[in-house]
Amino acid sequence: MIKHICTLALALCLFITVKAQTNNKQINFIEDSWTTALKQAAAQNKYIFVDAYATWCGPCKMLKATTFKNNKAAEFFNRNFVNVAIDMEKGQGPQLARQWRMQAYPTLLVFDAKGNFVSGTVGYIGAKDLIRFGEDALQK
Repeated sequence: MIKHICTLALALCLFITVKAQTNNKQINFIEDSWTTALKQAAAQNKYIFVDAYATWCGPCKMLKATTFKNNKAAEFFNRNFVNVAIDMEKGQGPQLARQWRMQAYPTLLVFDAKGNFVSGTVGYIGAKDLIRFGEDALQK
């Protein structure tokens, strides 16, 4: 009897975990590779969404913890963009920060498939505003 109850409890926990993971989408980012993002954007004929961040940045952490995990934002950005998150203080980041004239973090940018600037915004924004930002960029 106890064996059956334990098996049932384990199955229930597994079901809840799997269900929670399928309901909690997030924006899928390429990490720290502008080059990879450019290649994928060209191959898929999509715009590029860039999360330009710094590890010490509080609003950057809030974006990752909330906005980028919103189901509607994740669905929209994963469908319409190649998404890349770049730590602007390591790897390609410092060079891109100079090239893109970064002044604050987080900076959210959109580029076309060839790497031409389309649109940008600075600071934390919620999911609805992020989707609106993405929709506006796609119309330019």
